[in-house]
Amino acid sequence: MDKKELTTNQNNKNNNLNILILNGSPRKEKSCTIRVTRKFIDGIKSVRSCNVEEINISDCNIKPCMGCLSCWGRTEGKCVIGNDDIPYIKQRIMESDIIIESFPLYFFGMPGEMKLFTDRMLSMMCTYEGQAPVVGEPFHGIRDDMTGKSFFIISTCGYAQTDLIYDSLLAQYDCICGRNNYYALLCPQGKTLSIPELYERMEGFLEKYVEAGREFGETGELTQETVLKLREAPFIERRFKLLLNKFWSDERGGQNV
Repeated sequence: MDKKELTTNQNNKNNNLNILILNGSPRKEKSCTIRVTRKFIDGIKSVRSCNVEEINISDCNIKPCMGCLSCWGRTEGKCVIGNDDIPYIKQRIMESDIIIESFPLYFFGMPGEMKLFTDRMLSMMCTYEGQAPVVGEPFHGIRDDMTGKSFFIISTCGYAQTDLIYDSLLAQYDCICGRNNYYALLCPQGKTLSIPELYERMEGFLEKYVEAGREFGETGELTQETVLKLREAPFIERRFKLLLNKFWSDERGGQNV
């Protein structure tokens, strides 16, 4: 499953793109990350006709994986836990052209609800039979045909940069999807998106995500230059530290620290 197989087919531009957003933030509509994600979608919609569906993972009934590995053996890809929302979500994934997981970075990883969901996606992976990992390919291989689909992770973090901070999270996705088989659109200093006084300024900052969406809608891919540009912070580090100091001071009731 190389990048070409995950790239949306651009040859038939008369067809609507089916876009599925899996909102993994427990804050749902109040999430700063979903604001970034919707800007990216706005860019795609400016050049392509789209059907967009959002699913709040924290609203879903998702039971934890039991580690029984039945989906790798006797049930061949079907999870034995059948009385929750996972079958519906899997169906929507298979019916979508673009799948976006949108969530903030929690303690150098994904939020807990998103981890529950990710564990249950094991049934979409091929059975592990002792095969050695191959760089750039999913560790297990993906059981279902993902041809023509594109997968994005859109994530904000409260740190001044994305270097190192995201290494452990992206290492997990490299094993699941294969390195370079997905796009990681990362936004540092995400806390500034929640400060009312900065709303207008941050709207200007978020315009680059609209431009990225437009690029993807027109070409079916994003250049590495664009991906790296999206990781550039809105404020220099010194200014960001001052903003953080004010934010946490307000959170503590106005006591300076």
